[in-house]
Amino acid sequence: MSRNDVHAYGLQIFHSQKYFADLGEHIMPIRKFQLVRDAIAASGTPVRLAEPERVSDEDLLRVHTPEYLRAIATGEPAALASSQKFPWSAALGEAVRWTNGGCIAALGAALDDGIAGNLASGFHHSHGPHGEGFCTFNGLVVAMERLKADGRLGRGLILDMDLHYGNGTASLLATRPWLFQLSIYGNWYKQNLAYRDVTQERAPDTFNAKSVPVPAGSKGQEYVGLLAAHLPKLVDEARPDVLFYQAGADPYREDPYSPLDLGHDDLRARDAFVFEFCKRRGLPVAYVLAGGYTKDVSKVVEVHVNTFRAASSVFGNR
Repeated sequence: MSRNDVHAYGLQIFHSQKYFADLGEHIMPIRKFQLVRDAIAASGTPVRLAEPERVSDEDLLRVHTPEYLRAIATGEPAALASSQKFPWSAALGEAVRWTNGGCIAALGAALDDGIAGNLASGFHHSHGPHGEGFCTFNGLVVAMERLKADGRLGRGLILDMDLHYGNGTASLLATRPWLFQLSIYGNWYKQNLAYRDVTQERAPDTFNAKSVPVPAGSKGQEYVGLLAAHLPKLVDEARPDVLFYQAGADPYREDPYSPLDLGHDDLRARDAFVFEFCKRRGLPVAYVLAGGYTKDVSKVVEVHVNTFRAASSVFGNR
């Protein structure tokens, strides 16, 4: 399938029922992945839904330690196995193998077609030796490493617009000078604690991980304005072969963690800006979902379906 086929046949979107693990009553609505898939399939917009392959140990070990992989597989030691703040289960360990596989598949498809998506999170709080913040394996970096190992990219850029700062990704970038991150966030997540006011407590910049805090109360104009001010500059600096976009639902104003005043139209404008920018620059872009803890899960689903709609609208009109 070539880039010219996106209009006729729809975006390539990856999903599997194997992304699901029963977490019981939990603030992280893992069932939303299937709900988003169902809503996209019912939308009438052309789409190519596909199931990815399960990620391998080889792919995970480029990013995570053998001790951490064993803990997720066996549940021991318990503190490490549950370091992502989920009670350990073999089912969850298997589910994240599939969601990471979806990240790899989407990034590869974006290099082929110019655009692709994975209906699961990138899990940006995950560090090499442990998990954090509902994040087990860091699919963003795992996918970049896999495509680099395959000889398909030399440099990459992660645009993280989850509500929370991508601290796990930033830690992994410290030893990867070829990989960059731009994290635009309204909540700094540090050592399993969330700092709501980023004007008082914010993440530092590093050589290749740029921190752009969004002040509490910001509306759509300010939010998209920060994106417009910083993304072009970092693309010019990083010269990436691909952009991996983490499209968070948790900046939404009704999210219990969000101090921002952003509605559905504001988040869709954010998404449209990203996709229009990438199309203009000829920069392949893959996107993943992220965050979203609003009690009414249908509002979380709407944010994520709007990301798909924005990508389809931009890349379906070549």
